[in-house]
Amino acid sequence: MTEHTKIIYLMGTKISLYVKGNNSEILLNKAEDMLIYYNEVFSANREDSQLSMLKKRAAFAPQKVDEELYELIKIGKKHSLCEGSFLNITIGPLIKLWRIGFTEAHVPEQEEIENVLELLNPDNIQLDDEAKTVYFLKDGMEIDLGGIAKGYFADKVMDFFQKEGAVSAKVDLGGNVLVFGESPSHEDEWNVGIQNPFLPRGNAAAIVKVKDQSVVTSGIYERVLDQEGSKYNHIFDSKTGYPIKSDIASLTIIADTSLDCDIYTTKLFGYDAISIIHMVNERKDMGAIVITKDGHLACTDNLMGKIYPFQKTDS
Repeated sequence: MTEHTKIIYLMGTKISLYVKGNNSEILLNKAEDMLIYYNEVFSANREDSQLSMLKKRAAFAPQKVDEELYELIKIGKKHSLCEGSFLNITIGPLIKLWRIGFTEAHVPEQEEIENVLELLNPDNIQLDDEAKTVYFLKDGMEIDLGGIAKGYFADKVMDFFQKEGAVSAKVDLGGNVLVFGESPSHEDEWNVGIQNPFLPRGNAAAIVKVKDQSVVTSGIYERVLDQEGSKYNHIFDSKTGYPIKSDIASLTIIADTSLDCDIYTTKLFGYDAISIIHMVNERKDMGAIVITKDGHLACTDNLMGKIYPFQKTDS
């Protein structure tokens, strides 16, 4: 039995994979091939990806896509249509209008925003489960899976590791962390850092101990537009067309799957900190950590005793 780690630069981020088991190097190489394939199919930035193809053709005729892309679009549509959800997979045209995180970022005119809002209705994605086709009822629509794709990929890679007999593994897709088995330091739980939203990436505010779970953090620190004294973050409210306004700087969700973490960090981000903690406390299968803009940290009841101030660790 061997253990190996592989670092991959893909999808605009640093990916770290760790596996302990038989043929661990072979498993890591196959996992890299999986991620390369996902990038080719799901990328919004590649003109030749299936996702980009939908933008060009799906308003004119139903487009057949790979089963996994179809599955994620279907999941994303379902959660986008939930009452009170801030997740919306049709938000692509709004993101491209603002361009936050790019050199041409700007605050659009109100008329431009209103024109785009007409394209942000997930109900206008028509799916055919038997044919695995996607059809847009409005020209100009665009699906953006950036908020949930990494979680989906992490789950698929971890599922592959487990089916191939790995006894422990870690998948870190640029902050989407999913762990299984004991940590390399032979502890039952893994120490996962929670990003400090007020410091550069890589600086943790706290450490949370988890076992066989995923940890995902979403925050307003990633990309910001500062224009005429006003700051605009990159997380949008598809009802107003403007960045979400709330008292939270970051939201961390802990759950059994990385996809659930991705979904709920976005679905809940528009709520205030107290409401988020109350809502997640109602669930037995999920935990939440909120850091507010004034620097306070709060967590759900099930994480009490599992969160510690940051200190350097090897696990």
